[in-house]
Amino acid sequence: MSDQSREAKMASSENVAAEKEESFPKLVAPPKRRKKFAFACAMLASMTSILLGYDIGVMSGAVLFIKDDLGINDTQVEILLGILNIYSLIGSFAAGRTSDWIGRRYTIVFAAIIFFVGALMMGFAPNYAFLMVGRFVAGVGVGYALMIAPVYTAEVSPAASRGFLTSFPEVFINSGILLGYVSNYAFARLPLHLGWRLMLGVGAIPSVFLAVGVLAMPESPRWLVMQGKLGAAKAVLKKTSDTAEEAEARLLDIKSAAGIPLDCDDDVVIIPKKTHGEGVWKELLIYPTPPVRRILISAVGIHFFQQASGIDSVVLYSPRVFEKAGIQEKTKLLGTTVAVGFTKTVFILVATFMLDRVGRRPLLLCSTGGMVVSLLGLGLGLTVINQHQDEKLAWAIALCIASILAYVAFFSIGLGPITWVYSSEIFPLRLRAQGAAVGVAVNRVTSGVLTMTFISLYKAISIGGSFFLYGGIAAVAWVFFFTFLPETRGRTLEGMGKLFGVTEEKEEKRGGGDGVQMAKSSGLRE
Repeated sequence: MSDQSREAKMASSENVAAEKEESFPKLVAPPKRRKKFAFACAMLASMTSILLGYDIGVMSGAVLFIKDDLGINDTQVEILLGILNIYSLIGSFAAGRTSDWIGRRYTIVFAAIIFFVGALMMGFAPNYAFLMVGRFVAGVGVGYALMIAPVYTAEVSPAASRGFLTSFPEVFINSGILLGYVSNYAFARLPLHLGWRLMLGVGAIPSVFLAVGVLAMPESPRWLVMQGKLGAAKAVLKKTSDTAEEAEARLLDIKSAAGIPLDCDDDVVIIPKKTHGEGVWKELLIYPTPPVRRILISAVGIHFFQQASGIDSVVLYSPRVFEKAGIQEKTKLLGTTVAVGFTKTVFILVATFMLDRVGRRPLLLCSTGGMVVSLLGLGLGLTVINQHQDEKLAWAIALCIASILAYVAFFSIGLGPITWVYSSEIFPLRLRAQGAAVGVAVNRVTSGVLTMTFISLYKAISIGGSFFLYGGIAAVAWVFFFTFLPETRGRTLEGMGKLFGVTEEKEEKRGGGDGVQMAKSSGLRE
């Protein structure tokens, strides 16, 4: 018996060793390559967001010189800074239909081309009117970029690292802001008529590299499935999933959401042609089901509060805020704004590594709570300085600077990136592009209203009062996030609906699977 027992143990250990040897190259090595590929795709797509970031950062300083060179007043300054957000509505709404029509990848290229033209027009603007036309063109490009980057990244990312990868757009927004601040500082000493034009014109350079780099990316697997290109979608999923099993599971989920039979293994299926986006707006806005309504309110709410809590007022008007805090020299003002951009960029990088480990809700609540405290501190410091204009209070100036840096740090560690992550992952496949467009529209309108009224607001209720107001809005945001937004970490995009009450039966009824025709791939290839 002992000999038999030893033989059994040896056989068992050999089997285990064989299993390890067989499984090691299959299960351990490929995921590293796949993760790198998904990482590269997400990074390239998210680089579109650098366009908005650069514009925000560069305009905050360039407007100091534009005002002196073109002789514009405060109202024109407000419009110049905020109007791009309103113009971006055109791009964000058009991007939903465009991305369903030509695909996510070529929509990114289109966004880069539009912004390139707009940046050149701003750089060569001879007067205020021409500058506003350039703002219009660049705004449309920004709208396209803001909508498509998180959607593409969410659709190409595996569930385990989706939060990390989908936060990249916010990383590049912050990187762009920092670059804009650095550009301001670098060109500030040039002649007045030349410096601000170079600041704006240099923004065309990133869009060139972006348009070329994106061509190396694959198309979104979910868009490919919606076009009936199952073979191409399967190839992309194999490259971007952690394991081959996960790739197969993701494909099944996408086919189910698209109304394609799960047992269909053909490379191509013929899906009845519809007008791109047909019925989606009606289902999303006019006759939404209770789950879809809750998803829409969640996306609109998080986008609204991200901007209503004052982030663009702080970033765009930071030189003016620092001036009110007692820093007068332009070079010092621009140097201080670089510190703001650096802080935002550092903390957004921290957030990217925490999203899939800690979860969305804890970071969001911690972030918003910290923003409330920071805004109250900034409001207090500015109020004290305003009431003691004859004396220079070092502690109040230090409180203002520390509060601004703390505010952008708390924003970047939670509300900044999570807004884009959350809104890009909660919508069902059929509503995702248009749903994301609605979120971006609310985001940009709110930002536009705040940035175009900030000077008027602080003249009416004082600059300290403005930040007390933003602090109150941030407190309301914390309550909304706590009571309304469920945790989404680790869930597949197709499984997200269960959090909001979407049942599989409802999905099947709306899935549009009727009429799908299977066609053997061999018969369709030339």
